[in-house]
Amino acid sequence: MGETDSVAGKKTEVPKVDFKEAFRVWLRIGLISFGGPAGQIALMHKVLVEEKKWIDEARFLHALNFCMLLPGPEAQQLATYVGWLLHRTLGGLIAGILFVLPGALVILALSLLYAAFGQLPLVEAAFFGIKAVVLAVVAEALLRIGRRALRSRLHLGIAAAAFVGIFFFALPFPLIVVLAGLLGFLGAALGQRADPKEPDAEVPIGRADRRASLRAALVCLALWLAPTAALLALLGPDQVFSQIAVFFSKMAVVTFGGAYAVLAYVGQQAVETYAWLEPGEMLDGLGLAETTPGPLIMVVQFVGFLGAHRNPGALDPFGAGILGAVLTTWVTFLPCFAWIFLGAPYVEALRGNRKLDAALSGVTAAVVGVILNLALWFALHISFARVEEVRISALRLYRPVWESVDPASLVLTAAALVAMLRFKLPMLPTLAAGAALGALYHVSLS
Repeated sequence: MGETDSVAGKKTEVPKVDFKEAFRVWLRIGLISFGGPAGQIALMHKVLVEEKKWIDEARFLHALNFCMLLPGPEAQQLATYVGWLLHRTLGGLIAGILFVLPGALVILALSLLYAAFGQLPLVEAAFFGIKAVVLAVVAEALLRIGRRALRSRLHLGIAAAAFVGIFFFALPFPLIVVLAGLLGFLGAALGQRADPKEPDAEVPIGRADRRASLRAALVCLALWLAPTAALLALLGPDQVFSQIAVFFSKMAVVTFGGAYAVLAYVGQQAVETYAWLEPGEMLDGLGLAETTPGPLIMVVQFVGFLGAHRNPGALDPFGAGILGAVLTTWVTFLPCFAWIFLGAPYVEALRGNRKLDAALSGVTAAVVGVILNLALWFALHISFARVEEVRISALRLYRPVWESVDPASLVLTAAALVAMLRFKLPMLPTLAAGAALGALYHVSLS
């Protein structure tokens, strides 16, 4: 049935996953991956670890820790990593592409409608209830991952410090990860007992796998950089497609800490430097991205679409917009596959190294704090129409405007939490019920 691994006298078995079944599951995840990185990581944990049991908790967290260290959308890279783990290069490509493709198609369609008709209240109504359910999925995952990861006072302290650092002081995410890894390493060196690890199944990584992954990574890098170089050579640096390729290629290598870390910069450059957007339109794009499946960084496709649509040259504006959207998505996500294919074989080979495990246990604890930060940020912004950011020296506080509270969102969120945490209702029916109730609520107000 599969490979076996002997740990402490016990044998564990690696399940052989049918490729067609994996394709269907990755497509399903791509279609319902709402809620930004917190919701998407929670969804993959629920499907891959709890429902399908294709990988165990330890390997899931090991992969997540690695993806948190990389530039780009960590949830999409986590899908690519697990896909690679199950079916090597083809599996990684399928998992990563299907994680992005549904959201990319939806964002493209919404961008076309936005360019033609402006804001889309019907779309917002259709996805209103989904956000409440996503918050329940995040809460469930936070509880499960927290119970696994926070088994010592050191790890509890790291998680708390990570949450305080990123939520109240806006510390850079890479700094939090480095400090957490260092604390985990020092804790082990100073005698903090590591948690007893359950045996997990070994996935043998041979030289052929490493060579195949390296070839795939080099192909991805070439496919990323070659079109950018060709556009610069043929069209010059001031043409809109060249600007899109260069600007979003830069974003692909500096987006540490998720989309929120760079979206303000992207919006500022799109408005002030390139004049692709009008002030306020970045928020419209972010609203579309938050109510569609896929990585939140998909909002850059909206920016690329409008940039090319408004500077079409000799092309039809809508045709230029589609090309701009495709180009933006291409240069944003292709590097993510390269990072995974380059690193995954070596990260897997180091699994079980005690020093590395100690450092990564600290990163895992910090991830819990970061997910709590994302969950709280998400909860504030779906419960209140207006949330003000207050700065007191280095301290950052979020102050909800109580007059803007959305009672319907609070009720839907509470119902989703009860349904999933108390009655253990499956996620898909709960998502469908949330979408239906949210749409009915908005129709009743019209």
